[in-house]
Amino acid sequence: MVEVGKSIAREITIDDGRVINFMGPDLRVYATPSILWDVEQACRELLKSMLPEELDSVGSQVALDHLGAAPLGATVALSATITSVENRKVVFSATVSFGGREIARVNHTRTIVVMEDLKARIAKLKR
Repeated sequence: MVEVGKSIAREITIDDGRVINFMGPDLRVYATPSILWDVEQACRELLKSMLPEELDSVGSQVALDHLGAAPLGATVALSATITSVENRKVVFSATVSFGGREIARVNHTRTIVVMEDLKARIAKLKR
Protein backbone atom coordinates (compact mmCIF):
# COMPACT_ATOMS: atom_id res chain seq x y z
CA MET A 1 0.00 0.00 0.00
CA VAL A 2 1.42 3.36 -1.05
CA GLU A 3 1.37 5.85 1.83
CA VAL A 4 1.41 9.64 1.65
CA GLY A 5 4.14 11.00 3.90
CA LYS A 6 6.58 8.13 3.39
CA SER A 7 10.06 9.37 2.55
CA ILE A 8 13.54 8.33 1.54
CA ALA A 9 16.88 10.03 2.20
CA ARG A 10 20.22 9.46 0.53
CA GLU A 11 23.69 10.91 0.59
CA ILE A 12 25.27 11.04 -2.85
CA THR A 13 28.89 11.77 -3.65
CA ILE A 14 29.21 13.80 -6.83
CA ASP A 15 31.44 11.68 -9.03
CA ASP A 16 32.79 12.23 -12.53
CA GLY A 17 29.66 10.83 -14.18
CA ARG A 18 27.39 13.33 -12.43
CA VAL A 19 29.10 16.58 -13.39
CA ILE A 20 29.04 18.89 -16.40
CA ASN A 21 32.13 18.94 -18.58
CA PHE A 22 31.30 21.64 -21.12
CA MET A 23 32.51 24.63 -19.05
CA GLY A 24 36.03 23.39 -18.38
CA PRO A 25 37.74 21.60 -15.50
CA ASP A 26 37.23 24.39 -12.95
CA LEU A 27 33.44 24.33 -13.31
CA ARG A 28 32.68 20.63 -12.94
CA VAL A 29 29.50 20.75 -10.87
CA TYR A 30 26.47 18.48 -10.31
CA ALA A 31 24.58 18.45 -13.62
CA THR A 32 20.84 19.05 -13.85
CA PRO A 33 20.21 15.73 -15.70
CA SER A 34 22.14 13.92 -12.96
CA ILE A 35 20.05 15.54 -10.25
CA LEU A 36 16.94 14.38 -12.05
CA TRP A 37 18.33 10.85 -12.44
CA ASP A 38 19.19 10.61 -8.74
CA VAL A 39 15.77 11.94 -7.66
CA GLU A 40 13.94 9.58 -10.02
CA GLN A 41 15.92 6.58 -8.76
CA ALA A 42 15.23 7.47 -5.11
CA CYS A 43 11.51 7.96 -5.78
CA ARG A 44 11.28 4.69 -7.69
CA GLU A 45 13.11 2.83 -4.92
CA LEU A 46 10.75 4.21 -2.27
CA LEU A 47 7.66 3.39 -4.31
CA LYS A 48 8.93 -0.07 -5.30
CA SER A 49 9.36 -0.90 -1.60
CA MET A 50 5.58 -0.54 -1.18
CA LEU A 51 4.46 -2.40 -4.31
CA PRO A 52 4.01 -6.09 -5.05
CA GLU A 53 6.68 -7.62 -7.30
CA GLU A 54 4.52 -7.54 -10.47
CA LEU A 55 4.22 -3.73 -10.25
CA ASP A 56 6.78 -1.00 -10.86
CA SER A 57 6.59 2.65 -11.89
CA VAL A 58 7.63 4.97 -14.68
CA GLY A 59 8.34 8.67 -14.49
CA SER A 60 5.52 10.67 -16.02
CA GLN A 61 6.09 14.29 -15.00
CA VAL A 62 8.84 16.43 -13.50
CA ALA A 63 9.43 20.05 -12.52
CA LEU A 64 12.99 20.77 -11.42
CA ASP A 65 14.42 24.02 -10.07
CA HIS A 66 18.23 23.93 -10.07
CA LEU A 67 19.08 26.54 -7.44
CA GLY A 68 22.78 26.13 -6.67
CA ALA A 69 25.98 24.23 -7.31
CA ALA A 70 27.76 21.28 -5.76
CA PRO A 71 31.30 20.62 -7.01
CA LEU A 72 32.88 17.35 -8.09
CA GLY A 73 33.66 15.33 -4.96
CA ALA A 74 30.98 16.95 -2.80
CA THR A 75 28.42 14.93 -0.88
CA VAL A 76 24.82 16.08 -1.23
CA ALA A 77 21.74 15.13 0.77
CA LEU A 78 18.69 14.03 -1.22
CA SER A 79 15.29 13.70 0.39
CA ALA A 80 12.02 12.70 -1.31
CA THR A 81 8.53 12.40 0.18
CA ILE A 82 5.27 11.09 -1.24
CA THR A 83 2.84 14.02 -1.21
CA SER A 84 -0.20 12.52 -2.93
CA VAL A 85 -1.59 9.35 -4.45
CA GLU A 86 -4.41 9.31 -6.99
CA ASN A 87 -5.20 5.99 -8.61
CA ARG A 88 -1.90 4.95 -10.25
CA LYS A 89 -0.26 8.39 -10.03
CA VAL A 90 2.10 9.04 -7.13
CA VAL A 91 3.48 12.54 -6.58
CA PHE A 92 6.77 13.22 -4.80
CA SER A 93 8.41 16.36 -3.47
CA ALA A 94 12.20 16.19 -3.33
CA THR A 95 15.07 18.42 -2.32
CA VAL A 96 18.81 18.19 -2.79
CA SER A 97 21.05 20.10 -0.37
CA PHE A 98 24.75 20.84 -0.14
CA GLY A 99 26.56 22.71 2.58
CA GLY A 100 23.34 23.48 4.44
CA ARG A 101 21.60 25.10 1.46
CA GLU A 102 19.04 23.77 -0.99
CA ILE A 103 20.52 23.34 -4.46
CA ALA A 104 17.53 21.66 -6.15
CA ARG A 105 13.79 21.37 -5.64
CA VAL A 106 11.90 18.73 -7.60
CA ASN A 107 8.25 17.77 -8.00
CA HIS A 108 8.02 14.37 -9.62
CA THR A 109 5.12 12.13 -10.63
CA ARG A 110 5.47 8.41 -11.17
CA THR A 111 2.79 6.19 -12.65
CA ILE A 112 2.41 2.65 -11.34
CA VAL A 113 2.49 0.03 -14.09
CA VAL A 114 1.91 -3.70 -14.36
CA MET A 115 5.22 -5.02 -15.67
CA GLU A 116 3.71 -7.67 -17.98
CA ASP A 117 1.38 -5.08 -19.55
CA LEU A 118 4.27 -2.67 -20.06
CA LYS A 119 6.41 -5.39 -21.67
CA ALA A 120 3.56 -6.22 -24.06
CA ARG A 121 3.10 -2.56 -25.05
CA ILE A 122 6.83 -2.11 -25.65
CA ALA A 123 7.01 -5.32 -27.71
CA LYS A 124 4.29 -3.96 -30.02
CA LEU A 125 6.41 -0.83 -30.59
CA LYS A 126 9.31 -2.94 -31.81
CA ARG A 127 7.33 -4.55 -34.65
